[in-house]
Amino acid sequence: MSALVAYFSAGGVTAGAAAKLAEAVGGVLYKIKPEVPYTAADLDWRDTQSRSTLEMKDPSCRPAMIKDAPDMTAFDTIYLGFPIWWYTAPRIVQTFLETHDFSGKRIVLFATSGGSGLGKTAEDLKPSVSASAVIKDGGIIRGNTTAEDLKNW
Repeated sequence: MSALVAYFSAGGVTAGAAAKLAEAVGGVLYKIKPEVPYTAADLDWRDTQSRSTLEMKDPSCRPAMIKDAPDMTAFDTIYLGFPIWWYTAPRIVQTFLETHDFSGKRIVLFATSGGSGLGKTAEDLKPSVSASAVIKDGGIIRGNTTAEDLKNW
């Protein structure tokens, strides 16, 4: 079995981190794509009415995504990446997790962040997967992280 490096990237930073990780672990790269792409205005966290702010304020929000993921049965480990929004994963990550069966899978979280860590993200995401899935923190991938730095993930 092989690894899947699935990621959501709104501005491109997480896409770069995911590519480095996929190279390091020999994983298949998959981008989680929203049905309606995010604009710069949607991502303005200072605007209380921006799309991202409204989504993060609503714990039940599940933004629609394009359903083109590979067959999850082909993977035993899923590396799941995203930018940190409001100290956790964006809601579309829950959409991805709730759309697929991750029973018996190992899910390793990685994120990009301007300052905060993963915090309680694994705990936040656990209800979105089957009880037999294991979610664990991988860490924050910074811009200066190399594929070589990630080989032991």
